[in-house]
Amino acid sequence: MLPWRHFRWLIPLLAIVMRLLPGPRTIDDAYITYRYARNLLSGHGMVYNPGEPVLGTSTPLYTLIMSGAGALSGGRGADFPELSWALNAVLAALACSLLMRLGRQLQAPSAGVAGALVWAIAPMSVTFDIGGMETALTIALMLGAFSAALGHRWVLAAGLGALGLLARPDTLIYVGPLAAERLRQALPRSRLNQQQRPIGAYEILAFAAPIGVWVILSTSIYGSPLPQSITAKVAAYQLPPEAAFIRLLQHYATPFLAHLTLGNWWIGAGLLLYPILFLLGSVETLRRQVASWPLLSFPLLYLATFSLANPLIFRWYLAPPLPAYFLGIFLGVERVSRDLKLPRLGIAITLLAFALTAGGWTLSPDHGPSRPSPEMAYIELELLYEGVGRELDSRLSEGQVLAAGDIGALGYVTDARMLDTVGLVTPVAVGYYPLQASAYSINYAMSSDLILDEAPDYVVLLEVYGRNTLLQDQRIDDAYAQYRVFDTDIYGSEGMIVLQRKEAR
Repeated sequence: MLPWRHFRWLIPLLAIVMRLLPGPRTIDDAYITYRYARNLLSGHGMVYNPGEPVLGTSTPLYTLIMSGAGALSGGRGADFPELSWALNAVLAALACSLLMRLGRQLQAPSAGVAGALVWAIAPMSVTFDIGGMETALTIALMLGAFSAALGHRWVLAAGLGALGLLARPDTLIYVGPLAAERLRQALPRSRLNQQQRPIGAYEILAFAAPIGVWVILSTSIYGSPLPQSITAKVAAYQLPPEAAFIRLLQHYATPFLAHLTLGNWWIGAGLLLYPILFLLGSVETLRRQVASWPLLSFPLLYLATFSLANPLIFRWYLAPPLPAYFLGIFLGVERVSRDLKLPRLGIAITLLAFALTAGGWTLSPDHGPSRPSPEMAYIELELLYEGVGRELDSRLSEGQVLAAGDIGALGYVTDARMLDTVGLVTPVAVGYYPLQASAYSINYAMSSDLILDEAPDYVVLLEVYGRNTLLQDQRIDDAYAQYRVFDTDIYGSEGMIVLQRKEAR
């Protein structure tokens, strides 16, 4: 397909440039991680609200890395969006290098180059890298673990797998299969296992030590090593039972965003074309290297796991399976090119995939920094919350509580004590959900009872969050006055509303 030696250094460089070009476009959830890191540097511990030991971030490893980076660049006053933007660019370059390495390990270097080339500019990667999310770290650790396992470097694979679990708990989807493959290789020699590789003490230690330390520390501090956010999201959001499955099917049908150029009819075509190419490439590779099954099964296991769990699919949930999916698709392209005896077909398809993926970029975004960026890197809601936060910051007195359903940008800008009405950092909120079906205009609605019981001084909400609850409740009218309405139609809202408790006026 492609002469990979000529691209070994250019592609990681391209990945860095394509992340530095847009500048930071920070996503609301990233601000939650930044606030945990900032409080750790301030001596409050790794908490969101000082004095409230709640693990509301699902990425303790990235939080610790951000805290370390902040300690080296200004301490509590460090510019965390800038730090994560730069770090994620480097991690993305590492991921591209690992994709090329995986291609060589699978004896298909051109497929690795093709996958890395597209990943370097993919909006599903760039958006969350410049958005400050832990996605780049999670994917780099994942690809590193796959590569180490294929190279029989099991101590390294075990260590990277453990770090992956500390980066995001859903990485268990690939850590489990890697552990199963390691056990298979440790079995006595058989027809399926010609070379026995006993499990060594260093492998066990490399995995158990990071996990063990975290379990002990987190249990002593928070009462559990599991993030509070898992429970909160399951309780707060109302979804049809097939929502995650349909969203992921659409995602797997559009890995190169061809529908943006060719039209939505392509989603149906892609739902057949890409899985077929993926399976053609995967089956042939598995015949050659059975040990590649954890890597090649990951996109399918990811689809199955999230479809069964059916969480609300946030945009960054869609990124982790793509590198392996890209690789499998280009393995299939390589096989088809070889079977048809058309060696240039692979090059043409790779360049077409690159061009279609680039179609997901815009030269001049309609909000935020006016530098080229992916279309999907929209941060209108975050910018609105930042503006609201700056206005409220001058009004909030020490000790006053600010309630919101999206706490990231608001909490970062104001540094106020936050009542998280979803429950990510406020466990008491979880008990108020789910609400009756009539309360929901979209997949989330703010609970009136929660607001009345906890009595925050200010409540910030998109109108659609309270359309059938707070804004229809006389008890709220009696307790709160409308401070201001900010103009927006995000999620179909008729503005963003700020309520002030009457006793606090």
